[in-house]
Amino acid sequence: MVQIQNLALALAAGTAVSGAAIERQSACSSYTIIDTRGTGELQGPSAGFRTMNSQIQQQMSGGKVYNTMYPADFSQISTEGTNDIVDHVQSTLQSNPDECFILEGYSQGAAATTNALPKLTGASFDAVKGVFLIGNPEHRSGKACNVDTNGGDTTKNVNGLSATLGGIPDNWVSKTLDVCNYGDGVCDTTHGFGINAQHLAYPTNSNVQQMGAKFALKQLQGGN
Repeated sequence: MVQIQNLALALAAGTAVSGAAIERQSACSSYTIIDTRGTGELQGPSAGFRTMNSQIQQQMSGGKVYNTMYPADFSQISTEGTNDIVDHVQSTLQSNPDECFILEGYSQGAAATTNALPKLTGASFDAVKGVFLIGNPEHRSGKACNVDTNGGDTTKNVNGLSATLGGIPDNWVSKTLDVCNYGDGVCDTTHGFGINAQHLAYPTNSNVQQMGAKFALKQLQGGN
């Protein structure tokens, strides 16, 4: 009986150790934030995520930012951006299969990111730990990932200007926060019209920046 009890204790201890090891492995030791800027922003980091990304990198080592390459012009044709996001994830995984990713997009950049999601499958889907969008023209009513700038549901059931063209795929909803400011006419056509003050307010909204940083850190640390 004593031997059986000792064996049970040993097995239990082994299970605990294995569980802890799995939990540690689920956190990302190396990660890339793919930053996709909005219409009219110059090539480089988007103003919509500078504070957020600074907070993430200060609190978690091993990170780098990749700025999506595409025109981001007023034609609103973001295909190059979508392709660049997909290509960067896939090419990075070829050289570093353990790399993790956070995707983020502002305005047209959010649309480019949304359109990349169906193309990120298999290992690419697994490697992307979180998607954080602001002012998304493809914001689609009723999605569980829809939140306002306070993390509430005042913009859960509104549509963006291009909602009929896309929207967050169902299998990505649990990995995504699609943030729409109440009255932002790009993502909330019920209460606003076009690019307005609400659409331009995300970069200086401390709630949004803190929400994004907290969400990304949780996902990178195995919260997904």
